[in-house]
Amino acid sequence: MTAKDGKASFWEHLDILRAAILRTLAVWSVFSILAFILKGQLFDVVLAPKSPDFVTYRVLDALCARFGLEAPAPFHVQLINTGLAQQFIIHMRTAFCAGVVLAAPFALYQLFCFVAPGLYSHERKYVTSVVVSGYIMFLLGVLLSYYIIFPLTFQFLGTYQVADDVVNMISLDSYMSTFILMGLCMGVIFELPVVAWLLAKMGLLSASMMTGYRKHSIVVILTVAAIITPTSDVFTLLVVSLPIWLLYEVSVLIVRSASRKRG
Repeated sequence: MTAKDGKASFWEHLDILRAAILRTLAVWSVFSILAFILKGQLFDVVLAPKSPDFVTYRVLDALCARFGLEAPAPFHVQLINTGLAQQFIIHMRTAFCAGVVLAAPFALYQLFCFVAPGLYSHERKYVTSVVVSGYIMFLLGVLLSYYIIFPLTFQFLGTYQVADDVVNMISLDSYMSTFILMGLCMGVIFELPVVAWLLAKMGLLSASMMTGYRKHSIVVILTVAAIITPTSDVFTLLVVSLPIWLLYEVSVLIVRSASRKRG
């Protein structure tokens, strides 16, 4: 096949895709190297939730004082390193993760440029909406984890003791693994409205179906919240469950609107 009719051949498509991948890898590498070099600034952000002066704990203390409740006791958790090369490996891994997050918009743009020539104008609009909204929702989920879910979980688990003579010694690797996993989980969960919109556009999901399973969804939401934040207090469980439930209700509205436009 040739490109005489204005259409690229299979091999030309591969060349275009390879160029897009190489550009994306180059941008990701630049951001990762930059994050690696700015070690101080990077870990000031990553390790901030372990400090009792973190904004989440200060807001929680202010709320407790405002409503006459007993504020959580001050805490201090010292992270330790247990491997010779562990800190260097964690430094590299964290820089790579930061590079992925920073380079994601460029990667999505390259993907859109690759598939756009084969799409109709209305399909390009849908793809643009999905890509932009999906990335924004993922970032919102990560920010929710960073400012609420992870700090509350860390404060509880980091200070929990079965006996006074059993001291917690939290490793840096454990801290970073939990930090990244929670951020990723919440980022994926926040894709719910986008996925619901896509399924509605394909005719696979309806608002009546979602409202019919609302009671079941609440049970699932509480279960997911309990897994993400294995704490014993009801307040933390509600803090995590509420935004997920709101996402579900927003998804119902989005599905209803998408179904009407589709009809």
